[in-house]
Amino acid sequence: MSRDMYRQRILDHYRNPQNYGELEDADVYYMDDNPSCGDEIEMYAVVEDEEVVDVKFDGKGCAISMASASLLTDKVVGMSLDEVREMETEDVQEMLGIDLSPARVKCAVLGLKVLEGGIVEYEAEGA
Repeated sequence: MSRDMYRQRILDHYRNPQNYGELEDADVYYMDDNPSCGDEIEMYAVVEDEEVVDVKFDGKGCAISMASASLLTDKVVGMSLDEVREMETEDVQEMLGIDLSPARVKCAVLGLKVLEGGIVEYEAEGA
């Protein structure tokens, strides 16, 4: 894919995010923000047998943070909690398909940071 195609895909996910909204029956919930730019994301996930079976996000922010959260929700359905926890910044950048400045990397990984934080709390509660 060319850079322009990746940029277009980011804009598409920003304008029409996948899995946007709330899950009332979520096992996992967590919210966090990026204080340097004001992006805020909430993540909701339903877990069965240590696997993510449904996930949604809510929030507001720049095109990078919203597109990244949208792409992330598509990717993690069907993954085990361990697999999600093992995801790293490079995985998010690969999903986006563009090079990011250090400041933009924080925007891109916010969704993953929030989802991983929710999983840590979920597991700490003895799920």
